[in-house]
Amino acid sequence: MSCSRGNINRNRPQKHQNRTVFKNNLHDTSKKTKILNNLEVTGVCERCKEIIEWKIKYKKYKTLTAPRKCVGCEQKSVKYAYHVLCSNCASEKKKCAKCCKPVDENTIKKSAEETEDNKYETILKSLPERKRRTLLRYIKKQQDGEEISNSTIEKLLLEIDQISLEDEDDGKDWSSEDD
Repeated sequence: MSCSRGNINRNRPQKHQNRTVFKNNLHDTSKKTKILNNLEVTGVCERCKEIIEWKIKYKKYKTLTAPRKCVGCEQKSVKYAYHVLCSNCASEKKKCAKCCKPVDENTIKKSAEETEDNKYETILKSLPERKRRTLLRYIKKQQDGEEISNSTIEKLLLEIDQISLEDEDDGKDWSSEDD
């Protein structure tokens, strides 16, 4: 921008433009960066969520070294950076844990559902390839156009070893192909 007083309109484009998008894990492959990239921001309003996600994306997020004192209950129970309310106080008072503004119940329910869905996705990602595909095929077979509840998925995850792999292999003999 020009230094002249009152000049609020810019006549030229930005002088230095980035050719590539910033990647916060390009040169840093530490555990801390991986944890921050997988961090889910919950218990805050949409605006605060976007702010915290921006900080994570551009490597400006600083984690807490020790729990902070909660504004609501005045105990050292705030475990997330940039939050002033602990998760218990925020859910009881239905307020954003960062800015303390009232949050409607719909966004809280949506965030809770998203965390449950993300939990199952992370469990699926952690499974070995064969078990994951078996589980997905089994769910697809059981589904038949209906959506399966989260409790059903939990039961399937607990009983994944009991699902027979024989009917999933379609009776193919894989040992003869190696010869």
